[in-house]
Amino acid sequence: MSDKLFIFDTTLRDGEQVPGCQLNTVEKIQVARALESLGVDIIEAGFPVSSPGDFNSVVEISKAVTWPVVCALTRAVERDIDVAAEALKYAKRGRIHTGIGTSDYHIKHKFNSTREEIIERAVAAVKYAKRYVEDVQFYAEDAGRTDNEYLARVVEAVIKAGATTINIPDTTGYCLPEQFGKKILYLKENVVGIDNVVIATHCHNDLGMATANTVSGIMNGARQAEVTINGIGERAGNTSLEEVAMIMKCHHDLNIETNINTQRISSVSKMVSGLMNMPVQANKAIVGRNAFAHSSGIHQDGVLKNRESYEIIDPKDIGLDENSIQLTARSGRAALKFRLEMHNVNLDKEHLDQVYEKFLKLADSKKDINDDDILMLAGQERASSHRIKLDYLQVTSGIGVKPIASVGLEIAGERFEAAATGNGPIDAAIKAVKQIISRKMTLQEFVIQAITKGSDDIGKVHMQVEHKGMIYYGFGANTDIIAASIEAYIDAINKINE
Repeated sequence: MSDKLFIFDTTLRDGEQVPGCQLNTVEKIQVARALESLGVDIIEAGFPVSSPGDFNSVVEISKAVTWPVVCALTRAVERDIDVAAEALKYAKRGRIHTGIGTSDYHIKHKFNSTREEIIERAVAAVKYAKRYVEDVQFYAEDAGRTDNEYLARVVEAVIKAGATTINIPDTTGYCLPEQFGKKILYLKENVVGIDNVVIATHCHNDLGMATANTVSGIMNGARQAEVTINGIGERAGNTSLEEVAMIMKCHHDLNIETNINTQRISSVSKMVSGLMNMPVQANKAIVGRNAFAHSSGIHQDGVLKNRESYEIIDPKDIGLDENSIQLTARSGRAALKFRLEMHNVNLDKEHLDQVYEKFLKLADSKKDINDDDILMLAGQERASSHRIKLDYLQVTSGIGVKPIASVGLEIAGERFEAAATGNGPIDAAIKAVKQIISRKMTLQEFVIQAITKGSDDIGKVHMQVEHKGMIYYGFGANTDIIAASIEAYIDAINKINE
């Protein structure tokens, strides 16, 4: 029988502490519900005493989710615990997460205290929290740099005081995986009552080892992993939820299961990235846009013959339809043939060779080769499935000039035109489109996610549009950022019609 690993998500607490990533209460509820659908066991909803906004978010998240435990963070301070308990009053299952620093760095320099006084404060905080809830989690902040013998004393004392989960944070990301694993094992072997509680890991990524340390902790007895979506968090971030979940899924030899519905990973990752305005790095494991992309001709040929040649994860397992065969000057005929066949263009060997030679010349001069490029090379015009197409766009703007845009759209074969002014050229162009498309749509997000370098700069725009309570995403890419923006907006509109 497999062991259960509890997934404790702190995207809304530790993850939201990243400068510029703050969410309002409505957005936090949206993320919390997404985490619930993902299968997260515990949601750390915030630090209630820190601000009225955080307090209200914990209250509303407690109302919004049903089966996950809702957790509120506190310091080892009675006032903190009182406020957390009040914020959790609507939670179906509430948890108070209290704790204190245990390393000598914290004891001497942060608290100007002694080891014995820290143990007393830790025990008092746990006992006080138990007055409100049965489920009390204790964190030993900077446990990664706390010597194991003293850490064991602290842990044993708070277990006796009533703690049900013990969090062992590598707060500064200092530990090596072997060191962190041995720390967990030491507690398992030397703390009385440790088998009656859940040991949790909370690892930071300052040295790039958060996931490795977390897995090492799990392999040595930890059964709760504290994580964030996309690995966001203070400084270099936290352990990534998607990485831990997929490691457990791929390594059956560990015999550990999570409750995560991995097919929801990709969509939740994109939602959090959009709401927090934090694009995911292209080579990020699991959810980066290149995680399943292959540009080498050898790799492409291998993947097309057998996906497992170069992929240990089926893209469908995280909610993607397929891997991405990226066409570059290093791509082979197999990749070009595959992409053409995706558009029902089948070429014999002689014709394919001719198109391939043209393709290589184009790939040497153009950084991004898209489907329109290869269909043009093959002498085919792309039969777009979009009902609404951008026919033309003309914009006038400048200093002292009121921005005005003229737009022409083709809708189901008919042409429509409109003009509008706005606060800027993009705003004017969107207003002109709205005059033609008579729907009540709200632009919720506008992100320039990537711009290539060089003379053929390409701006890539992601948009999020709300229509009748539903969210639609649009994408556009163009050397003209205004055109890319309108292409993205029209792309989102077309998805409303699908």
